[in-house]
Amino acid sequence: MSANPLHVQDLSDLRNYVQQTLCDQNQLELGAFEVTERILVRGRRPCGIFFCLHGPRSVKLTAIWETDRNTVLFYSSSGERVQKTQLVGAPALVPALV
Repeated sequence: MSANPLHVQDLSDLRNYVQQTLCDQNQLELGAFEVTERILVRGRRPCGIFFCLHGPRSVKLTAIWETDRNTVLFYSSSGERVQKTQLVGAPALVPALV
């Protein structure tokens, strides 16, 4: 599980990457399942985004973007970390999402 560097321009690129990766890892059709997200807050300050792909048979696949380390951590449906991606250039975590 090595950190793969990834260039992202904005939050849209990050969302697309997370959805594509979760679908590829689990052999799911891209766009067939809902992906939700929540802003993570530490000390009243946004510190990342929690992504959740709601798959078939109530399976939930998750990823977390941590802004402090600028990495995306991917987890299997059992909660095991399966991939770590290092971002090159952080997208802005806009206050409008909070």
